[in-house]
Amino acid sequence: MTEAEERYYSPERWQNWLTRVEEEDLDLESEETGRLLMNIQNDAAIAIAKILTAYDDDTLGEEEALDELSTVHDIVMAEPEFESENEEEAEILIGSVQTSLSCAFFAAEEFIVAGPAELEDDMDAYIRAAADAEAADDLDSALGYIVQVGTRVIDGEELDIEVLDELEFGLVTEWVNGLDSLQSGLSEPEVVEEED
Repeated sequence: MTEAEERYYSPERWQNWLTRVEEEDLDLESEETGRLLMNIQNDAAIAIAKILTAYDDDTLGEEEALDELSTVHDIVMAEPEFESENEEEAEILIGSVQTSLSCAFFAAEEFIVAGPAELEDDMDAYIRAAADAEAADDLDSALGYIVQVGTRVIDGEELDIEVLDELEFGLVTEWVNGLDSLQSGLSEPEVVEEED
């Protein structure tokens, strides 16, 4: 493992979460399982936030930052293998984390390559436009809108997720949820404890 991997995220850290998920008595409707999901998601989002902060501080150059993002992406997005009684619930839970974070990775990459997007309207309008695009099965446009919002979040603009109360649950709401985790990671980059 390289020094950078240890600094930002490691396969061992992710595996610890997967092991915990495998060992937990999961109930996807319960508050406890929901809290576990958010802890896993926030922990990985903090790794993205640390890479972005290092890039912003000129600790990492553009290519290095993109490489580090790619490393964390490959760790977090790898298909997990569960062999326990709660295999189905575990796959759903980790799948939800991966879906939420996928847009955060895209937004981070876009920010590093091109900087923050110039929005013609407020972020809420872009989120609603993304939801409309998702409803029309235009997922590329939906993702594009949320990635643009993500670059603004990385640039320091505040994301108010109350807009999600107006929307039906789907990819857009999960993506925005991931950006909310990234926003938290950028403002409070504290490591989430792997054990209670």
